[in-house]
Amino acid sequence: MKFEGTDRYVATADLMMAVNAAVVLQRPLLVKGEPGTGKTQLAIEVARALQRPLIEWHIKSTTRAQQGLYEYDAVARLRDSQLGEERVHDISNYIKKGKLWRAFESEEQPVLLIDEIDKADIEFPNDLLLELDRMEFFVYETSQRVKARNRPVVVITSNNEKELPDAFLRRCFFHYIQFPDRTTMQSIIDVHYPGLKKELLRESLEVFFDLREVPGLKKKPSTSELLDWIKLLVAEDIPLEALRSEEPRTVIPPLYGALLKNEQDVHLFERLVFLNRRDAR
Repeated sequence: MKFEGTDRYVATADLMMAVNAAVVLQRPLLVKGEPGTGKTQLAIEVARALQRPLIEWHIKSTTRAQQGLYEYDAVARLRDSQLGEERVHDISNYIKKGKLWRAFESEEQPVLLIDEIDKADIEFPNDLLLELDRMEFFVYETSQRVKARNRPVVVITSNNEKELPDAFLRRCFFHYIQFPDRTTMQSIIDVHYPGLKKELLRESLEVFFDLREVPGLKKKPSTSELLDWIKLLVAEDIPLEALRSEEPRTVIPPLYGALLKNEQDVHLFERLVFLNRRDAR
């Protein structure tokens, strides 16, 4: 079974090829791209399309690689031993299975999402090299070797906040999700808002792509923010006249807070609008 996108996720030909290549090679798929371009959603839709269980591991700055394997609660065992609990004699009662362990013991081939791996410490990817390569690990407390029943389809996302080690990159199939062009973006909007009026679609895309081209923006609006903005435009019944302008940069778009996400960009855009209006007089 090959991944060809889904009814709610528009995948380009090169993205579909990357997913299927990673599955054939049995290597993790490392996906990079601007925030909001659907990297996390990709893993969800791959699991849905391939009809596989999904296991999600969302990485934080404090996440350790060991947590993905298992954690041993020595403090709880010590407390139970002081209380004379019977369960203290079985050390496995104090071992908490991590996401990789759950993926390895799955009876069906799962899709394992390791989301935003670049948030963790720089050594985090290196600490998972052996486990992702051999699909097994050793539990020292119980002298148990955990080996994958079915090699999971691994999707790893990164926002490029940190460089990943070369040894880790060598073991992955890499794909960068390019920002959608207007045609692809229109297809994405059609999936989420199939009944959207063509005039509103056209005008909102014009404003959105003009805004992305404003020089000096700290954070350009993403696909997910465009979808939020359109949802607000429809909910608030914003008239098309509020979006139309012969020179888009002389008009502040309504509900722009869905598109611009920090005060520097808002001030920059407002100043550019002011200067453009003054020059237009």
